Amino acid sequence: MTEARPKPLRMVSDPQVMRALAHPARIAIMEYLHSHVDGSTATECAEIVRLSPSATSYHLRALAKFGLVEQAPSRGDARERVWRTSNPSLMVDAGREAGPEARAAEQALVEAHAARAMERTRDWLRRAGDEPPEWYDTALFNEALLVLTAEELAALNEAVLALLRPYYPRHRTEVPPDARSVAVQYRTVPLA
Repeated sequence: MTEARPKPLRMVSDPQVMRALAHPARIAIMEYLHSHVDGSTATECAEIVRLSPSATSYHLRALAKFGLVEQAPSRGDARERVWRTSNPSLMVDAGREAGPEARAAEQALVEAHAARAMERTRDWLRRAGDEPPEWYDTALFNEALLVLTAEELAALNEAVLALLRPYYPRHRTEVPPDARSVAVQYRTVPLA
């Protein structure tokens, strides 16, 4: 079941919400639920985060407390609790005028995501030699140092994000049978 109208982007600036999102298991749960539009149970999520269903339920309830996940319609078994993300898109930004508490929460969340991204890279490097040639040959590590104005950087970011949008699970109407989840790590950080 997909929604008729997509929900708008949710801006997260509350330090409590950022801290709730900064837990590695909660990051994994949110990613999993973002890719499963119809929702998933705590037991299904537990397999992904490698925790017990009861520990995973705890994390789901913590996310629900801040409106990040919600109960989804049942799949037929009334005893089964199905969860889904409340918003398909979140953006975290403490804001330019944020105080120390918000800055610390934002930094903790960004560092948790960076650690997850690095672990994905390490995992790829450990198994890359065992991958089929078509996947090995298309993996890419690239860092480019560019010279841009703030306006050019904003335009570049929008162009890259527009290229990615059609491949988000929520936007795919038909997924080819040989498709895999792919982590695309994109950051633009102005240097000093």
